[in-house]
Amino acid sequence: MPSRAILFPGQGAQTVGMGRDLAERFPRARAVFDRANAALGFDLAQTCFDGPPETLNRTDVAQPAILVASIAALEALGERTGVDRIEADATAGLSLGEYTALVYAESLRFEDAVRLVRLRGEAMQADCDRQPSAMASVLMLDREKVEEACRRAAETGVVVTANLLGPGNIVISGATAAVEKAGTIARELGARRVIPLKVAGAFHSPLMSSAEARLKEALGRIEIRSPRCPVIANAEARAVTSAEDIRACLGKQVTSAVRWEDSMRVLLGTGIRRFLEIGPGTVLTGLMGKIDGTAGAVAVGSVEAVERAVSQG
Repeated sequence: MPSRAILFPGQGAQTVGMGRDLAERFPRARAVFDRANAALGFDLAQTCFDGPPETLNRTDVAQPAILVASIAALEALGERTGVDRIEADATAGLSLGEYTALVYAESLRFEDAVRLVRLRGEAMQADCDRQPSAMASVLMLDREKVEEACRRAAETGVVVTANLLGPGNIVISGATAAVEKAGTIARELGARRVIPLKVAGAFHSPLMSSAEARLKEALGRIEIRSPRCPVIANAEARAVTSAEDIRACLGKQVTSAVRWEDSMRVLLGTGIRRFLEIGPGTVLTGLMGKIDGTAGAVAVGSVEAVERAVSQG
C-alpha cells in the first residue's frame, strides 16, 4: 500500500451536529465524547450535537469540541474497519489540529489534550479581548507580496502573515487598523480579494503573547511522550520526534505563522500520496487539492464518510 498521512482540522471546522451520527452509530465514538465530558466537567457532547451555535463558536468551546469530534471520527473509522488503531506514516493538524495529531501519535493523553486546548482557547480569547484585532484572507497574491503589504502597514500597528494555507491563500493577522491597511496595500499589489474573517481576534500573531506564556506554563505541567510516528509542527514545518521539541513548538505556535503549505510539501516530499482528513469539514482536503492535485485526499467526519472511506479502501 502507498504510504499515507492523517490530517486533523483546526478552528472554524465546527458545526452544530458534528459527531452526533458517529456517536449514535459507533460505541467507540460515543466513549470519546463521554471521556471529554468527564475531563472538562460539562456536557461538551450536547453542545456539539445541539449547539447553540453562539456557544459552540466560542474559542474556548470550539477548540476542545473539534479535537473531540476528530478523535471520535478516528475511533469510528477504526471500529468500522475492525482495528484498534488506524495506522499512518505521519500526521499533522492545522493549528488546534496539531494537538489532535499529537493525541493520535500518543504523545499527548486525550484528557490532557482536551483540557489543554480548553485553556488555550480561554487564553487566546483573553488576548483578543485586550485590544481590537482581526484577521483577513488574502487571495491570489504570492507570499512575498503579502509580506511586503504587512511590512508597509506595520507603521499602523502589528500585522503579520498568520496562515500560509496554500498557493494564493494566505491569512494576515494583527491590530484591526493594521490589517485593514495591509489589505488595502495587498489589493494594490494585485490580490484578487481580501476577505475579513469572522474570528475573535489576531490568532497566530505577536498579539497572542500572553496566551503563549499561559500555554507554556501549562505545557510544563503535563507529560509529553515521544510520538509513535512523525508529527509535522505548524510553526516550523518539520517533523518533531522528541517530547522537548514538541513542548517548544506548541509553546510558540499561537504567536507563530501556521506554515500549512510548507508542512504538506514536507509530507509530499517523503513520498506520501494518500491523505485522510479526520474530523469535521473538508477544508484540508480542499487545500491539498490546490497544493498538489495529484495527491489523493479523503475527508472522514460522518457515518456516510466513514462508509465511503471503507468502500474506497
